[in-house]
Amino acid sequence: MYQPGVGDALDALDTPAMIVDLTLMDDNIGRLMERFRVRNVRVRPHLKTVKSPELALRLLAAGAVGGCVAKVSEAEVMAEGGIEDLLITTEIVGRPKLARLVDLLRKHSLIKVVVDSVEGARALDAAVGAANLEAKVLLDLNVGQDRCGVTPGEEALELARQIGEMEHLQLIGVQGYEGHLQHIHDPQERQRRCQQAMQTLTGTAEQLRTAGFPIQIVTTGGTGTAEFCADFDGITEVQPGSFVFMDTDYRNALGGVYSNALTVLATVISRPTPNRAIIDAGLKSLSIDSGMAEPKGWEQLAYQPKGDEHGALVWRDEADADQELPLRIGDRVEMIPSHIDTTINLHDTYYAYRDGRIEAIWPISARGKVQ
Repeated sequence: MYQPGVGDALDALDTPAMIVDLTLMDDNIGRLMERFRVRNVRVRPHLKTVKSPELALRLLAAGAVGGCVAKVSEAEVMAEGGIEDLLITTEIVGRPKLARLVDLLRKHSLIKVVVDSVEGARALDAAVGAANLEAKVLLDLNVGQDRCGVTPGEEALELARQIGEMEHLQLIGVQGYEGHLQHIHDPQERQRRCQQAMQTLTGTAEQLRTAGFPIQIVTTGGTGTAEFCADFDGITEVQPGSFVFMDTDYRNALGGVYSNALTVLATVISRPTPNRAIIDAGLKSLSIDSGMAEPKGWEQLAYQPKGDEHGALVWRDEADADQELPLRIGDRVEMIPSHIDTTINLHDTYYAYRDGRIEAIWPISARGKVQ
């Protein structure tokens, strides 16, 4: 079977194919790292976006202190790929997951986890204790997203006290993720609400320190809020992930701070009517949970999913509906995803290019790692 290789032109790729403009990606990474370097706040990128040890290592080389992952299975992939300092940002519950975590901790002692309940902490303590290990933990605080997280203040203090009595857990920090604020379009509103969340997070961290707990890490922030978080005293690190590639949802919220470096290359396979072009990228290639993908360079056109394998490009403005589309069968179109994380999870491979030629091919090793 024919496989494109490094040095080939993008024309060699079959479609749909996920392609990465290295010039734009490197600029995104360099720009973000510099913004936080001058703020003296560490960057721990969330690797659930890139899902690739190769890309994680590039982020470390650019200045990241480690990485975040959402699941134990992602941590397994990243640790095997050489990323040691990992924070698992989702609560780990159930014997199968705890057994996998213990296996990881035997080899990778820098891995850290979050807890938000006494029940979860006790189960974790028992699992690592049975293996004669210790786990570094952060309290996961609810700072307004109303997902996971212990209530800040007295409930968090009581949970910390309970953890302090456990032999095999070491409380080292707090996490508070304001995911509900990431895509607020009004920057003043996003900043105002982020500051409220940061007051809650850093205030609880100070309460814990006053009570005698050695809180070293206060971690928070996604691509949409990280810079606001970093300007708040007491924040030690931020967790942006989507900035590496960007998508239309973040672009619509942030403007042009970072560039859309990743697209899905598709081919026009049918022109059934003058005002409709069908491409070979449908729901199995482009996620639509955050809206429709957009054809790059064709702002006057809109994308409509037409099933698993097909998508339609039509005029965005109904006033143009009777005009013929300027696309022919065989033309290629780059589609900008609306949600980068879920789109990447649909693909096996990154084709990274510069000046129209493939420079690197990276497997998406953590694709589908949901456990």
